[in-house]
Amino acid sequence: MRWVTVATEQGPRACGVWQGRYVDVNAADSRLPSSVKGLLALNGDDQRAARGAVERGTTSYNPGASRLLAPVPDPQKIICIGLNYRDHAEESGMPVPSEPVLFSKYPSALIGHGAPIVLPSVSNEVDYEAEMVVVVGRGGRFIPVEKAMEHVGGYAVGHDVSARDWQLNKPGKQWMAGKTFDTFAPIGPELVTTDEVADPHKLGIRLRLNGQTMQDSNTNQLIFSINQLVAYLSGIVTLEPGDLIFTGTPPGVGMARKPQVWLKPGDVVEVEIDGLGVLRNPVVAEKAPG
Repeated sequence: MRWVTVATEQGPRACGVWQGRYVDVNAADSRLPSSVKGLLALNGDDQRAARGAVERGTTSYNPGASRLLAPVPDPQKIICIGLNYRDHAEESGMPVPSEPVLFSKYPSALIGHGAPIVLPSVSNEVDYEAEMVVVVGRGGRFIPVEKAMEHVGGYAVGHDVSARDWQLNKPGKQWMAGKTFDTFAPIGPELVTTDEVADPHKLGIRLRLNGQTMQDSNTNQLIFSINQLVAYLSGIVTLEPGDLIFTGTPPGVGMARKPQVWLKPGDVVEVEIDGLGVLRNPVVAEKAPG
């Protein structure tokens, strides 16, 4: 199943993608949640019921006329992994890490497919980073590696937008600040459940800037696998349904290019992952306050 969150006059609505429409699952069965996070928390029987409700549902939205939010617009946590592609570590001149490198974003950074990435007026070096996002299904703490994939609810295309001047050049290096400006976490268009992805460790991942391919790699380059990441993170925090894990970016980022490439107003960024879809976002300048 593929889930989306549609912005409606009634608020965000969880919808299944079915026969070219976005079918409102709660409208089809009022016993079911109206949020994707709520759907992820259901047990197996109730999740199957949700899929059946989508197939029977009559309240739907036209994709061409709908505004999509991030598939999970209200996660409790957004955890990100740095330097998790072997080819990107080589590009950055950094040693392959022995443990995952962690940082976080706030939910206020989330935007959906088609929404604009806003360039902060206080940054002159905003970079792009294509990423696969793992969405937690069943939560837990101290999850063993061999059971970790049972806790994955699905996958989505993500974009880790990064203000490099804040991340790397501020006193003490402000990773959190540089990574979590508003709009710096585009995700979408859809959440694809695990049953539709044969092997998440063998997916082509690409980023195009104004139609030019800037990043082109494969998730087989991940240093730490999804099951390793889920197990590692659950040893630090309790993972909850709907939590988002950005799994790292491949080579080709703007910072590593000669000359360097920074996002500018008028750009259009597309991130594509095989089987998961294409996430497209325009880039705009921040409006002056007032």
